[in-house]
Amino acid sequence: MGVELRDVTAATVRAICSLEVADEQRAYVAPVAVSIAQAHFEPTSVFRAVYAGDEPVGFILWRSGERPKSAYLWRFMVDKRHQGKGYARAAMEQAYAELRALGFDTVMTSVVRGQHSPLGFYLSLGFTEANETTPHGEWILRKTL
Repeated sequence: MGVELRDVTAATVRAICSLEVADEQRAYVAPVAVSIAQAHFEPTSVFRAVYAGDEPVGFILWRSGERPKSAYLWRFMVDKRHQGKGYARAAMEQAYAELRALGFDTVMTSVVRGQHSPLGFYLSLGFTEANETTPHGEWILRKTL
């Protein structure tokens, strides 16, 4: 089943906002509705729903980064019912292609460390620790596209 990134529309927003991570992951990513609301106040933000076939399975949000030609992966999640199926990795590949087409050469993100942190996932995708933290104490990761 192919994975693709699609626009969130008036017809799909409720289904996208109903996606949620497992209880133990909630401390690591904001709910989709909050992410969409915040994105509307960041002029460079881009968000997409992650679909597997015709079913929404996740959400991704990025914005321009602080450095030239860098993007910041602000939010990314796959619904708890769809984790472990390869959708996250496929969605990130789709995002990389879109970011490269937009002229970005680097993507950065941040993670909170902890037992259920997504740190291992991002490292498995080729992100490296940037030896920096955000003002909130999150660890910054970097990947060359």
